[in-house]
Amino acid sequence: MSGALDELKKISADLRPDFAADDEARERALRASRQVIRHSGEAIRAVHRQDRDTARQLLSSAHDLLRELLNDLAGHGRLLHSGFVYDAQKELAESYITLSLIAGEKLPGPGELGVSNAAYLDGLGESVGELRRYILDSLRRDDLSRCEELLGIMEEIHGVLMSMDFPELLAHGLRRTTDSMRAIIERTRGDLTVSLRQKALEARLEDIR
Repeated sequence: MSGALDELKKISADLRPDFAADDEARERALRASRQVIRHSGEAIRAVHRQDRDTARQLLSSAHDLLRELLNDLAGHGRLLHSGFVYDAQKELAESYITLSLIAGEKLPGPGELGVSNAAYLDGLGESVGELRRYILDSLRRDDLSRCEELLGIMEEIHGVLMSMDFPELLAHGLRRTTDSMRAIIERTRGDLTVSLRQKALEARLEDIR
């Protein structure tokens, strides 16, 4: 019996360092992922303030942090697929996509951003809500110049995501994101239609004067 107990102690002593290393890596990754998410959120707010230079700086920092996070977890495979890593990737993708679409720049792909395909598509879907916010801000500024174009992009994104009809295990909740997008797009279309009609009415009244 004592031999079995001695062996058990040895096995547990051999296992402990691996779990301790995983735990330390997890704590570092949690801190880094929170920083990525914070920088990504601040970048989106900068985009809506029309401060694109600040947005790019924040996204560059977030991108560097994500790369370091993923490199740090290279030897901890289970952690690479954890929820907080996915959330950091999704938020980074959403912010980059939002900036690119609003600025009319080249859209980065998942490989360029270093995020998983599922996180990229989820971020693409979330960007639709940010485009709606940008359109509403534009309407308040009485700037209709790109509103219809951005609404068209929202429709295109919805169409692309609808075509990604894969199981939840692979798509990570993409179906829920896609379902909510339809209502966002329809509300935006209604708001834009009202503004366009109001603008047309004002133009006719001005002509009468």
